Amino acid sequence: MNTSEVLNIAVQGLWVAAKLCAPILLTALVVGLAVSLLQSITQVQEATLSFVPKAVGVALALVISGHWMITEIVTFTHELFDKIPMLLRG
Repeated sequence: MNTSEVLNIAVQGLWVAAKLCAPILLTALVVGLAVSLLQSITQVQEATLSFVPKAVGVALALVISGHWMITEIVTFTHELFDKIPMLLRG
C-alpha cells in the first residue's frame, strides 16, 4: 500500500462525505435564507421562527434522501472491503 492509494481512498471518502451532506446543507441554506428574508420583510425577529422551519426542512430532506444516502455509504464501504486484498498485496 503506497501513498497514492491512501490518497485515492481519502479523496473518495471526502467526495462521498460531501455528496452525503449536500442535500441536508442545501435544504438548511434555502430554508434559512427564505426565513431570513421573511423576517426582514416583516421585521419579526423571533429565534424559534428561524429554527423550527430549518428543523422541519432538514427532517424532510433526510426522509426524502435517506435511502439514497444509505445506498451511497454502503456502496462505498463495499468498495473499500473489496480493495483490501489488492492493498495487502502491495
